Amino acid sequence: MAGGILGLIHLLLLIYAVVKTVESRATTGTKVLWIAVVLVFPVIGFLLWLFLGPARVGI
Repeated sequence: MAGGILGLIHLLLLIYAVVKTVESRATTGTKVLWIAVVLVFPVIGFLLWLFLGPARVGI
């Protein structure tokens, strides 16, 4: 049961990261790169996006 809840939370966080990336003012190439990083490396990619994502570096 806990694995299902954690999986759902993880999925929601990934969706949040993708939506916020798409809504950002970053260039299309930067958006595609961040979305690929988040989807290919789910946990590490989300943490990188959280701390270094397009909104954080002012792109």
